[in-house]
Amino acid sequence: VGATIASAKRFMGRAQVEAQAADELTPFHFAAGADGPVVYFQVSEDRRVTPMEVSAEVLKVLKARAEVALEGPLDGVVITVPAYFDDAQRQATKDAARLAGLTVLRLLNEPTSASLAYGLDKKRDGLFAVFDLGGGTFDISVIEIRDRVFEVKATGGDIFLGGVDFDNRIIEWVLESFQAIHPGVDLRRDPIAMQRIKDLAERSKIDLTDRKECAFNIPFITMTPEGQPLDVDLRFTREVLEARTHDLVTRCIDTCERVCRDARIDPRAIDHVLLVGGMTRMPLVQREVTAFFGRQPSKQVNPDEAVAIGAAMFAYSLEDNSNLKVQLLDVIPMAIGIENAAGDLHEIFMRNEAVPNLKQLSFTTSVDNQQDLRMRIYQGDEPIAPANELLGEFTFSGIRLAPAGSVRVQVDFSLSQDGILTMSAKDKDTGVEMKTSVHLGARAAEQR
Repeated sequence: VGATIASAKRFMGRAQVEAQAADELTPFHFAAGADGPVVYFQVSEDRRVTPMEVSAEVLKVLKARAEVALEGPLDGVVITVPAYFDDAQRQATKDAARLAGLTVLRLLNEPTSASLAYGLDKKRDGLFAVFDLGGGTFDISVIEIRDRVFEVKATGGDIFLGGVDFDNRIIEWVLESFQAIHPGVDLRRDPIAMQRIKDLAERSKIDLTDRKECAFNIPFITMTPEGQPLDVDLRFTREVLEARTHDLVTRCIDTCERVCRDARIDPRAIDHVLLVGGMTRMPLVQREVTAFFGRQPSKQVNPDEAVAIGAAMFAYSLEDNSNLKVQLLDVIPMAIGIENAAGDLHEIFMRNEAVPNLKQLSFTTSVDNQQDLRMRIYQGDEPIAPANELLGEFTFSGIRLAPAGSVRVQVDFSLSQDGILTMSAKDKDTGVEMKTSVHLGARAAEQR
């Protein structure tokens, strides 16, 4: 049980402490990386794997199945990611694909992909809200569709809000209820018992989609010190589930409110509401979404398949001989900026700014004969730079020797369509390119 890995996607590109705090009920373990703050899953005494490696194994299986179905090798793939994935998480996803032997044509945000599946299939134009609550993450995007042009107005989300968090609330209720009946018996110390509870918690949550109550019964869950077997025998109701998880749904709606505000669109002006992800089948979620947008969500999209269908349609549109042509205008979910002398975040790209994008900034030397220029790049919406996610520490070296203030360095900040940042620098007066070294978390790379 301890070697079982679940919800690896939500730990992609995350630091160990952040990941550990996010999911305290996971049945596996974390270990510090030797090269930096990288999350590892300790699957055995002598074996550790990263979320990227786990993702690569999943992609290998999907690759093999696709090649069987298509009767040939894959030339390239479109991979979907949560819209709220930052630069590090997107890069980790591409690295996982590379390990799996895949060529990534494009990373596509999941809500955007779902809107493709609906907008192209139903030939609908208008303003769309895509509410994507899956097993591990939550995204909301407001998208305008006009004549096969898909323009994302704003996006937001939470990579630590998904079905597993609803499951954990059920698990907590079971543990509390069991301990009230059997004081002194702590099932948390028994990994097999915890896994059995976790499995039934998810099944019970699904059962309560169509029912008001269900039995939560696990025979012989543990034994007393005297050897007497104990069972979990509880009645679980939709009322209890909704009471235990209402704040999670409220977090989703709060994010919807912020995204609509960013898009400068009244929620009631939305023409179509699409529900994506298995958790959107929960009656409480549907009621709250309906109340917020003032309209019933569309029932014409399969919440489990919409993202995959949209990605497949977009991949087809990229073929040279395809008769399906679409234009995607996407945005970055969080601001990207540099740390200034005061420790504040100086934004280069604002939240919800369009991609691809290019910004050019000029810097001057501050001391005589300065040989390099260093800067820290962060992604996030906090005004204090270190409160955001550190994307990397960049060093531009090879500056010509000259008095302070006489050398101007032009730095190009480039965002790809996938939302991944690259940087380069040159002497603005001579045009000479500078050597660029970058340290990204535990990964070090050198660009020229």
